Amino acid sequence: MEEPRIGVFICHCGINIGAYVKVPDLVDYVQELPNVVYSERNLFTCSEEGVSAIKKAIKEHDLNRVVVASCTPRTHETLFRAACEEAGLNKYLFEFVNIRDQCSWVHMKEPEKATEKAGDLIRMGIAKARLLQPLEEIEIKVAPSAMVIGGGVVGMEAALNLAKQDFDVHLVEKEPELGGTLRSINMLFQTNQEAAKLVKTLAEQVKSHPRIKTHLSSKIKQVTGFIGNFEVKLDNKAGESEFSVGTIIVAVGAESLKPEGQYGYGKLANVVTQLELEEKMKKGEPAGQNVVMINCVGARVPERTYCSRICCMTAIKNASLIKEANPKAKVWVLHRDLMTYGVDFENHYRRAMELGVRFIRYSLDRPPEVIGEKKVEKLKVYHELWRREIELPCDTLVLTTPLIPSEDNKDISRMLKVSMDEFGFLLEAHLKLRPVEFAMDGVYICGSVRWPTDVTEGVSQAYAAAAKAAGPLRMGYVKAEAINAAVDEEACSGCGVCELLCSFQAIELQPKGDKRVSHVNEALCKGCGTCSAACPSGAISMHHFTDEQILAQVEALFS
Repeated sequence: MEEPRIGVFICHCGINIGAYVKVPDLVDYVQELPNVVYSERNLFTCSEEGVSAIKKAIKEHDLNRVVVASCTPRTHETLFRAACEEAGLNKYLFEFVNIRDQCSWVHMKEPEKATEKAGDLIRMGIAKARLLQPLEEIEIKVAPSAMVIGGGVVGMEAALNLAKQDFDVHLVEKEPELGGTLRSINMLFQTNQEAAKLVKTLAEQVKSHPRIKTHLSSKIKQVTGFIGNFEVKLDNKAGESEFSVGTIIVAVGAESLKPEGQYGYGKLANVVTQLELEEKMKKGEPAGQNVVMINCVGARVPERTYCSRICCMTAIKNASLIKEANPKAKVWVLHRDLMTYGVDFENHYRRAMELGVRFIRYSLDRPPEVIGEKKVEKLKVYHELWRREIELPCDTLVLTTPLIPSEDNKDISRMLKVSMDEFGFLLEAHLKLRPVEFAMDGVYICGSVRWPTDVTEGVSQAYAAAAKAAGPLRMGYVKAEAINAAVDEEACSGCGVCELLCSFQAIELQPKGDKRVSHVNEALCKGCGTCSAACPSGAISMHHFTDEQILAQVEALFS
């Protein structure tokens, strides 16, 4: 192995690091460490100036290893790796040391100790860098087609976007017709456009597009494979069908909660949900002269602690429509708080008040009380602002309920190996950095399957997910991350522990001579290290995180 020539670049990160860590002292310190031939500091290493400094130093000082001590690899490791590649250095000969999140931010009141700890972390990074080896990524061919799961407005928009880019799309919908929940909606917020017209227009475009194959009344039975090579099995009326796709978009949406037993729902004749009210209004049925709406029914409670975001605006929209249709009608909205995020939503809230809609705050400790035996006749509610109990006449009681995760999410999570949160919504890889991607490569997400979303946001996410899904299809190939597991077949005992523990199903036992040994599918492996840690015979090692490299870091810490 060639003699390591290490360059170290330490970032001030503005004041995030520089205000608490003595960066100039660190630059002088690391210059004295073995194999370090160059060190410098930058105000912002991630800036164009900082990246150019790395590329320049690699060439001028003949560096064959690079260490950057700055913020977090989650946001900037890709940038620095790319800089190394552009300068002619294998990107896996780069080591990232986090001295912001793991040092300066947690030791803001201890600058001396923060500087000492930063020195320890950088020394450990350099120790690992000495043992880094160049790694090569494998290329995976990508089938030039995609699957969109969910035939609601968001799913149809995603499918059309991909089809217009000349990619074949399989649109899978479990219902016998397209449109999803929007089929039951009366008017769209904020334009007051008829939802049925939007659904009809999109459905016709989908059905007539030559690139889109629609699978109605279909349920996904199995998905196997990896990015570029997903094998899908469907169950439908015609039996079972199979096809291959390169990428997948999940847009199954969410469901509206039915609050059985709450405020007389399911027992009293004139108690409906907002979705059921929409259906009545769509048919032209009058809502009544005295309409009371109760928000947060089934939301922001111990069994469902989240706010569904769009419920308040749904109530405001329907209350306004009732007043516009019948100015003499009395409409009250009982709420705990109002979620009217954004200027447009706030303006609609103000307009609703101008139309005569009355908003009354109640508390969870003293919820509204329904009075009536066969139907709701009136409601008692403690007015938080007036500080007294009032009675409201009621012809129709409308319960504003949250969107809840679809039951299909569990099956999707299992088949696609993607995560769910504690409520049952599917989790994106990162809320800010990868908002429409899953941790599983080649699988993307949009709409209310990830969190309650209105139509405008959902369509925006559909375009974003389609753009991401189209990238690998257009390239025709993807490169798999080279940080993955490697098996020493001679040492492997074939016990199967690694196969059992692998969350990504990237390991399977295969016959080799007179025994079975573990085999790693590099396209599926995420380099998590679970198999290596669990292997009783020590037959599995991790590229870029070998035992030697990790032990070198430990020794450097105590040196």
